[in-house]
Amino acid sequence: MTVAAQPPALSEGDRVTDDLEVVAHLHRSRLLDVYDVHSDRRDCRCVAKVPRPDRNADAHARERLLSEGRLLLALAHPHVVRAYELVEEPDPVLVLEALSGDTVGRALARAAKPLSLHDLAHLGMHLCSALHYLHGRGIVHLDLKPQNVVIDRGMAKLIDLSIARPPGPIRAGTGSRRYMAPEQARGDEVGPPADVWGAGCVLYEVATGQRAFGAREDGYEQLERRPEPAARLMPSLPREVTTVIDAALDPDPLGRPTVEDVADTLDDALPD
Repeated sequence: MTVAAQPPALSEGDRVTDDLEVVAHLHRSRLLDVYDVHSDRRDCRCVAKVPRPDRNADAHARERLLSEGRLLLALAHPHVVRAYELVEEPDPVLVLEALSGDTVGRALARAAKPLSLHDLAHLGMHLCSALHYLHGRGIVHLDLKPQNVVIDRGMAKLIDLSIARPPGPIRAGTGSRRYMAPEQARGDEVGPPADVWGAGCVLYEVATGQRAFGAREDGYEQLERRPEPAARLMPSLPREVTTVIDAALDPDPLGRPTVEDVADTLDDALPD
């Protein structure tokens, strides 16, 4: 079977808009291209998200980007990426702050050993702070994973709110396969506990150096098993920390702690 060639991304020096000059192409997803750009009007670097050239006429791609942009423009929190502007016509462009750090995913790929308790606890508390804010605004993120958390000058920031929405029923399989909560995989009602699960997956991976679940093509491991207990993999961590991480990965949403419980446990584990 012949696979259609992907259209090329914009090159350095090309214009996304009259204001935005491409510095580099950062990422291509199924729907979107992400660019490092210079904003002439702001005289600074920014990030621009746009539909891929072959998705420009795709109503789903356009509406997903517009929905993320409208949501981010209504938010203001130190642990959530900041949106500067949303261009709606003729083609949607979401302009975001440029973050100088790496994603947790890249940091883990380079790390020779798991994070220290200090770094693990602060990462978890930052994530919980962001989730507490989003949940208070009636929004669940639904795509927490190491690739969607950036460490920027010691601050963890959540990025990619493209599938964030109010609590309620969801299409089965919405999210990232190895990180989605069981209720997301099944297509059940989702709410704040789904984000506790996502935070638990991130903290498990950071704490142990292993992913809690694989990404099978024919199903979801999280519907069939629980991960190996974090305490067994990292016995050097305080028991209360590994216990709360494991509890966050309870298959039953009602059995998971709240984000406030997770944050309090991590805070209590830090040395005075």
